[in-house]
Amino acid sequence: MELRAKILTQAKDAVLHSRAATHGDAERNFSMIARVWSVRLGVKITPAQVALLMIDLKTSRAWENPKHEDSWVDIAGYSACGAELGLDISKGYDSFDSEV
Repeated sequence: MELRAKILTQAKDAVLHSRAATHGDAERNFSMIARVWSVRLGVKITPAQVALLMIDLKTSRAWENPKHEDSWVDIAGYSACGAELGLDISKGYDSFDSEV
C-alpha cells in the first residue's frame, strides 16, 4: 500500500508541478499534440485520446521493464490528465478551432 501511495504522490507532483514547469499547461499541451497527430494521421484525435495513447506508450515500456518506476508514475499521471480532459468537456478541449 505504501508503494501505491508513493506512485500516486509522485504522479500528482509530476502533473501539477514538475511536468507543468517543463511542458506547460497540460490541457494546452494535449490539445497541441492532438492537433499535430490529427494532421499526421488524417483522423481526428482528441486531447483525451492523446492521454490514452500516451498510456499505451508507457504500458509498452512497462511491459518490457516493469521495474522502471517512472513508467508507472507517468501512467497514473496520464490517467489523471485524461480523466480531466475526457470528463470536463466544458473546457472545450474535445473540439478544434478548425477542421483537420
